[in-house]
Amino acid sequence: MTSMTIKTCLSAMLLVAAGSMCLRPVPLAAQSPARIEFTARVTPSGGQPEPVRQLTFYLLRKSVADIRAEALHSGPDSGLDTFIDGLSFTPELKAWMKKHQSVRLSGDEFTKSLTPEDIVDIPEFFKAYMTHNEAYRGAGFPEPKYREKDRQTNPEKYQAQKDDYKAAVRKFIANAPATKQGMDLELVDLNPDPKWESTQRKFMQSVDVRAFQLAEERYMVARTDTDLDGHGTFSGIAPGNYWIGMFGAEAISGDVRVHWDFPVKIRPGETASIELTNFNAARNSTTAQNSTN
Repeated sequence: MTSMTIKTCLSAMLLVAAGSMCLRPVPLAAQSPARIEFTARVTPSGGQPEPVRQLTFYLLRKSVADIRAEALHSGPDSGLDTFIDGLSFTPELKAWMKKHQSVRLSGDEFTKSLTPEDIVDIPEFFKAYMTHNEAYRGAGFPEPKYREKDRQTNPEKYQAQKDDYKAAVRKFIANAPATKQGMDLELVDLNPDPKWESTQRKFMQSVDVRAFQLAEERYMVARTDTDLDGHGTFSGIAPGNYWIGMFGAEAISGDVRVHWDFPVKIRPGETASIELTNFNAARNSTTAQNSTN
């Protein structure tokens, strides 16, 4: 085969290869932006659905719940143990609070949770229980045999009698658990829970601020306000997985307050239609939904 023939064949092969490349166009759908159209309605108990008017919705690359969790862990913690350390309580009560991660000293749930050991071994609880059950004295309630004078003169006897008394009180409480009811009334002045709740509200407000900042900086794709019919639109969206969510607002109708953190998958070039209702509000929306559903 001559050199001219070889060159001719190579040229032909290159032309065929080039032609085959030209015959493989990039699908237009892969480059086509998508669109999301949604309607948000909230239904009060026993009522009819009402449109969510003029509230801001966000299209996010991460769920609102996960963004808030990220904000929570990226900042200072809630400081419960630090709060407890600053209280003027006995070490026993502080240890109980840290163990249970609670500073609430009121309510039926609190009193029912107390064991006989808790009541006898924590001075504040023991005092409250004894004060509240003063009427039981002389009616089968244990009487102490230890005397203060024995503390110095006969400490072993004093301690043994005191231990016996505590054991008897524990047994009495175990056999008569109803005697715990109402003892929290004696702890009203000590209960730090209202102060802690106020501290927590301020803390969660700071978390919400950090979460919104994170969303704006890292995860926010678009935002839109619903119209008077509850309709909203996100246009020019790249294909992918998103969440339609709300920050710092709730949809309210009668006795119902909801917000959404709704996952949606967007395909190339499609217009997705979403209905946001009580049933797919944040508390129920846990798994990704196809945008056509």
